[in-house]
Amino acid sequence: MITAEEIRAKLLEAFPQARVQVVDTTGTFDHFDAVVVEESFRTLSRVRQHQAVYEALGDAFRDRIHALALKTMAP
Repeated sequence: MITAEEIRAKLLEAFPQARVQVVDTTGTFDHFDAVVVEESFRTLSRVRQHQAVYEALGDAFRDRIHALALKTMAP
């Protein structure tokens, strides 16, 4: 089990200057919506942006998150 705030903290650890919003969409601690606005994403493709987020979440993404609706962008 992981909370939206724990996911947000992991993302801010990887992207300290980012604006990050995470919402538990079902209340079951495994389905989330996330928005990450990060300057370094400006030069990355959308696929690479999402890969960077998945890398930042590491094992949490593989083990405790069942679904993540992800929106990434540069400011």
